[in-house]
Amino acid sequence: MKFKNMEKVSSGKFITRYDITYETVDKIDKVYEMISRNPDIKDFKELADHAPDSVVIIMHDETGEKVLLNKEFRMPCGDFVYNFPAGLIDPGEEFLESAKRELKEETGLDLLEIKDVLFDSFSAIGFSNEKNVCVVGVAGGEFSESSSTLEEIEAKWYTKAEVRELLKDKYFAARTQAYCYLWSK
Repeated sequence: MKFKNMEKVSSGKFITRYDITYETVDKIDKVYEMISRNPDIKDFKELADHAPDSVVIIMHDETGEKVLLNKEFRMPCGDFVYNFPAGLIDPGEEFLESAKRELKEETGLDLLEIKDVLFDSFSAIGFSNEKNVCVVGVAGGEFSESSSTLEEIEAKWYTKAEVRELLKDKYFAARTQAYCYLWSK
């Protein structure tokens, strides 16, 4: 594959759409449509070479026997989807600050312990270069409603048996579904 050029197609408040033109190995020009959190990508290198845009918060309770999931209405899906708490990293904010803030905003819980921080991953490699950092740890405290009126979220602890039941017929974000499948075995 040979990168040829990139053109900004449109900009919104949170995402920008680009067309990337490249040449395939059989010398055919193709246009790949993508979206990014970056409103001003200038070259091919910037597609992957950037700081994480968001945090994904993988939390267990203090016993380690339950996982925290948000049941959230997601407009692009037109339905409720199970997902880990997550959110954008605000300008000037370190990702651990974002993790604590997003966890509190979406669930009311506090981040008690960080067990691991995973290397960067991409949210939706088929159409976006949005990059995440996953924070794995322990949360506690009392649940409260999301502090944002823009989000409809129900946060709850789930046992392995409860997760196995959800996996049978409930929508999940792919990363959350994969983790929950393996964790609940």
